Formats: sequence, structure tokens, C-alpha cells
Amino acid sequence: MHVVLTRAATRFVGPDTFAALTDNPVHTSLWERPGEVLHVRLAREADVAVVAPATANVIAKIALGLADDLLSSTLLEFSGPLVIAPAMHAGMWTADATQHNVDALRARAVVFVGPVEGALAAGDSGPGRLAEPDDVLAGVARALRHPDLAGRRVLVTAGPTHEPIDPVRYVGNRSSGKMGVAIAAEAVARAAEVTLVLGPGTVAPPADVRVVRVQTAEQMRVATLEHADAADVIVMAAAVADFRPKAPAEAKLKKDHGVPELALEPTPDILAELAERRRAGQVLVGFAAETDEVEGSGRDKLRRKRVDLLVANRVGREGTGFGSDTNEAAILAASGSERPLRRWSKRELAEAVLDAAVQRMGPIDSRPS
Repeated sequence: MHVVLTRAATRFVGPDTFAALTDNPVHTSLWERPGEVLHVRLAREADVAVVAPATANVIAKIALGLADDLLSSTLLEFSGPLVIAPAMHAGMWTADATQHNVDALRARAVVFVGPVEGALAAGDSGPGRLAEPDDVLAGVARALRHPDLAGRRVLVTAGPTHEPIDPVRYVGNRSSGKMGVAIAAEAVARAAEVTLVLGPGTVAPPADVRVVRVQTAEQMRVATLEHADAADVIVMAAAVADFRPKAPAEAKLKKDHGVPELALEPTPDILAELAERRRAGQVLVGFAAETDEVEGSGRDKLRRKRVDLLVANRVGREGTGFGSDTNEAAILAASGSERPLRRWSKRELAEAVLDAAVQRMGPIDSRPS
């Protein structure tokens, strides 16, 4: 890794810090090595270029092809994938001039990561905060990866649902949304257009996805069905509550009134409804959270739900399932092929699920406009 710093960047982090971290010299000037065309060498040796954080000024220079320092000269010479992680005040990011430059760069296949909402200078908050390092790294992976989902639409559900008992309490589960968010991030890395229907209390969604936030199973059903017809791949990774109170109380139930009787009813079966209305060429992926007989129970659900793929996921043990960074899971297919039960990182499992989905997708022209 080679680091190029603008003059302004050295006021925040000194070159010696980056030299120690990368074990390479840090470059700050076109003229630091007399007799060597430094910007040309740097551009030709790089596989990917990352500008993080990228100011409005740097974005403008890249968009216009200016080359008045080492960074801008190197980027103008560079012909490989480029990732830009903007960071600036909200007014600068939303300014027409900045958005015009961003649109121009996106048209040249530049990958943007963020900015995200958050605290900014001068005590303000809004869009303009630098994306998290993991999101920037995912952007680099997206820039380097074969875009086998380019032009495709992927719909993902993630997280739990909360079914109200009263205005304070709810019936829910332990889902963190990590698995669905990992699938959404992987789909973005493969150049898909991604919509993420996200339940409450979850991890932060990845950058560059359309997020639809919901609370209840019925809200998740409505949001999912709204976007389902246009999707090429639907991944139902959410842990939708199986039951909900029949008659939620309008006011908080008081403890001194005694233990309430709670009558439950089933929540809507979103996966079954999607299977009923699916169109030709659409790939439908379900998830099953199981505590025992994981593969056997998963095969049964695969048949009953009539999905293309089903991820049978062990839960209820430390290190797998809800809230964990790893899953013990099997990927089952209606075609009979299987990836047997094993431990995966959520990123590895997301990659394998989308690999299997890509193999089963129909032609893009079969999708409704």
C-alpha cells in the first residue's frame, strides 16, 4: 500500500504515521524525487485507488481532470478502479456543484462510499460524515470484484420484527440483522441495485443501499411485496416473529393490575406469499433458524415454502446465529445441490448464497419494467 497525502492532509495525520503503518514511504509532492516521474509510477503500480477522506475540493478536481498536485496528477494518470469516501459539511455535500461532480464520476464507474449521517464540525449533524472503515473496505472489494449482479435488483429483508403488546412492550426475538446486512453489502459489492427492508434494533445498514425501515411483521410484508415484483433476487434473511398479540393494549399495562392474559395469533407468512406470486426467472431465498436437526428441518421447509434456496441456520448456541459474527449453516437447493452444515463468517455465507443465486437467475429482460 502506498499513501499519497495532500498538503492539507498532513495537518491532520503526519506522514510518519502512515509510513509506519504501511512500511512504505509516504509521498506528498510531485517534486520529491528529482529525475523520477513519480505520479506515473504510482499510477501504474496500483491495482485500486482509494481517496479517503475526500473533500469537496478533491472531488471537483477529479471530476474536472485537474492535476495541480501529486494526488490529482496520480489519479488523472490512473486508469484502474477508483473508490471515493467523501467527508465534508452537509451543505457542501448537498450543494448542486458537488452533486454534479459526483454524478459525473459515478457515470465513469467511480465507486462512492458514503458519506453517512452523523455529527459534523461546528456542532452540526447531517450527511457528510466519513463512512466507517469496514464500509470503505467493502467499497474497495466492490470495485475489484467481478460485477456479476450489474443491472440486477436484489431485495433483502433483515433483522427482527417487534409485535406490540402495548405501547411499551412487544413480542420479538434476538435477531441483530447482521446476516441480512452482510448479504445486502455483498450484493452492492457485486454492483446490484439493493433494497433492504430492515427491522428494528439492528446493526447499521451498509452504504449505497435503499433502506426501508419497518417495525412489525405486517409492515415488513407490505414493504417486501411493494418491491418484490421488480426484484431479480429476493433474500428473506429477516427473523420475522411467528406470533403477535391479537389485541394490543392501547395504554401501558400496569403491573399492579396483575398478569395479563395474552392471546396470540400467527403473523403473515411473507415467504409463502412471495412463492405464490413469484414470476419466472426470479430467485427466492429463504432462511430457517433451527436449534436441532438443522439440515432435516431445512429440507422440509425448502419443500413446503417452494423456494429455490434455503439457508438452514443453527441458533441457540454461542458463536452461531443471532448477534454472532459467524453462522453454522447449510445452503440447501430445490435442485438437490447442497453446501453441507459448516461454520461460516457472515461475509463468507453471504458470498456463497449470492453465488448460488446468480447461477439460478433468469434473463434480465424477464423482469417487469
